[in-house]
Amino acid sequence: MNRRSTTAFAVVALAFGVATVDARPPGAGWAAFARGDYVRAARLLAPMAQRGHPRAMTVLGYMYDNGFGVPQSYEAAVELYTGAAERGDPAAQHLLGLTYDKGHGVNQDHVLAYKWLTLAAAAAPMREREPYLRIRDAVASKLSPDQIIDGQRLAVEWQQRPPGGIGTAAPASGL
Repeated sequence: MNRRSTTAFAVVALAFGVATVDARPPGAGWAAFARGDYVRAARLLAPMAQRGHPRAMTVLGYMYDNGFGVPQSYEAAVELYTGAAERGDPAAQHLLGLTYDKGHGVNQDHVLAYKWLTLAAAAAPMREREPYLRIRDAVASKLSPDQIIDGQRLAVEWQQRPPGGIGTAAPASGL
């Protein structure tokens, strides 16, 4: 594995929590990504992403975000992250929050960044929650108290959506 592959895998491993078996998209697409065969990974993950598999959408979004095996496109990354985040994938919520924080492919919006980072932290397994909270809190440092309240309100409203919407509502206890 070359240095770029190793770095990409390390970032994705943190964001996706690869220590948990169910955190990885199934099959050869993930294996190709993990070994740095990004072109093959994109080819294998794209059909899964088109069918709405949240983790496949997240990994493919990450690949577009960074130009791994596909042309770099922040807009494509945001579209994929959004689809997976709406389906409740914490890694996608985290990465979508970062895109709003940076303004990559979207208008920079720290309140929306805070919303998505809050949802990601709430949905992350307890043992993986601390890094999510640190990043969310770094974004919070850019906000006024009223903006933090707005971000929290947006996160709670998202969690309280009626069943049948895209994704599933996560328990509010992690907020």
